[in-house]
Amino acid sequence: MRHRARTRRTVLTAALAAAVLTVSLTAGCTRHGTADDGRAPQGTTPAPGGQSAAGPVLAVKIDNVAAARPQTGLDAADVVYAEQVEGGLSRLMAVYATRLPGVVGPVRSARESDLELLRQFDRPTLAFSGAQRKLLPLIDEAPLVPETPDRASAAFYRGTDRPAPHNLYLRPAALLPEAPGRAALTTGFRYGPAPAGGTATASRTVRYPMARFTFTWSADRHRWLVSMDGTPARTTAGTRLAAATVVVQYVRVSTSKYHDVLGNYTPFTETVGSGKAEVLRDGRSFEATWARPAATDGTTFTGADGGPVDFADGPVWVVFAKA
Repeated sequence: MRHRARTRRTVLTAALAAAVLTVSLTAGCTRHGTADDGRAPQGTTPAPGGQSAAGPVLAVKIDNVAAARPQTGLDAADVVYAEQVEGGLSRLMAVYATRLPGVVGPVRSARESDLELLRQFDRPTLAFSGAQRKLLPLIDEAPLVPETPDRASAAFYRGTDRPAPHNLYLRPAALLPEAPGRAALTTGFRYGPAPAGGTATASRTVRYPMARFTFTWSADRHRWLVSMDGTPARTTAGTRLAAATVVVQYVRVSTSKYHDVLGNYTPFTETVGSGKAEVLRDGRSFEATWARPAATDGTTFTGADGGPVDFADGPVWVVFAKA
């Protein structure tokens, strides 16, 4: 296990060293303020073919324990990734390309898995509260733009509605001049009509040791309504979180060398490789396989007939489950 971990870290470090960022990252205190939702109008459509991205995507690490809910600005994300962290809990990474909400949060710390996941984007901006000290050199070497309260103090603030550490918020406009557009979402996802077949599905639950996600189909909204730990998920403005497409992606999860202050080791979620997946859209479930040959590639999904599985237009939630 230790040999595999050392090998993975060596490969990751070598691959990232080509774009070294000399940034000092630590978690710190920020100024206080009051959170607002700042939502943009709902609805996004794929960019026309050939349209260029105006810049990098914004990825934000989002707190997801009960004390951090409801979150702010999560409904504006184009893609939400859910992964297991220490103690069997969950954390989210929200990716913004087509619109930037006024405020996002609560913002929490980065993980080693984030570096591999974000390699699919072109120098993305990663907003997070800080990271485990031994992980900071890898973040410094990664081909991304790391933004923390110490680096961009004007972009972050502490809300007064809940105690720390669940009250750190980000103003995305302070980091990006504008939303880069759909072309910046180099995830490999395809959007189009639903494939043939599939199984009618009313709801789907994915469980971690100490967390669970449930997606319930709403024919009225034509969306999968999100619940977390048995409770309907809403934003601070009261908007019910919903996805047009949900992906349950089965991945290898190993133990990294990093751990929290209680000694709980961080799971490493491997998003490069291949495996089984389940794609939920239009009230149906489709069996699929996923493939991401290299870290710089997006992830493709193939159906049982050998053809690509297209996603429905709108927000995508990807839940990483242990294979």
